[in-house]
Amino acid sequence: MVFLTVPDDAVATVASGLAALGESVPTDVAFVHASGALELGVLAPLRRRHEVGSFHPLRSFPQPGPAEAFRGIVIGVDASSDSLRRALNRLARDLGAKPMRVDDAQRAVYHAAAVFASNYVVALLAEAVLLLEQSGWTEKEAIQGLVPLAEGAVANVRNRGPIRALTGPIRRGDAETVTRHLAALARIDAPTGRSGRGRKSDLYRMLGDVALEIAQQAGLKPAAAEQTRRALTRKVAATRRRSRQ
Repeated sequence: MVFLTVPDDAVATVASGLAALGESVPTDVAFVHASGALELGVLAPLRRRHEVGSFHPLRSFPQPGPAEAFRGIVIGVDASSDSLRRALNRLARDLGAKPMRVDDAQRAVYHAAAVFASNYVVALLAEAVLLLEQSGWTEKEAIQGLVPLAEGAVANVRNRGPIRALTGPIRRGDAETVTRHLAALARIDAPTGRSGRGRKSDLYRMLGDVALEIAQQAGLKPAAAEQTRRALTRKVAATRRRSRQ
């Protein structure tokens, strides 16, 4: 097996280059890409003579790590043949990981889920760190304070599932606290002149709406949910009325 561990945009070019080698590459050589987003079709030039597959570790690797980094994770696997799929599954297990088949029909949603669970967690923590820095904390102090909080939340999701893991003012239906948060964030937004997705208050509202749906599934009473929804949307509605005038 030859693994194509190149950037997504380069996989098709590399595959075409390898296919051009023709009979100099034995037909029993399989080619496997490591992309979470790309379908097997990206290896079409190679598929005429070779088995092709995908092998995507569901883990963030900002830098090279030891083989132990694969233990306990899930690896998304697909292949053009049952024999190659079995070989990739076996490789995943040998690394201490769990193979899960992710075919072309699932690929985009699978990778979007991975982005939510990894890249966007980093983005949210970056926003949280910046808020504390604007309150006078150093970046180091903010990271030391927030990362254990985030790790605890992730552990709760692992142990209890997302619905039972949710805590905080929206889970409690504490509309007054939500209102205070939004007022404070609006004061931060105002000097920057940002609008739309650049505004921290808009990000809070968007995520708050998602959290409110989870809170309702967790048992938040309808009256409390409605008060919280009004707190999340009040300023947006007022802005729209002014724009129509």
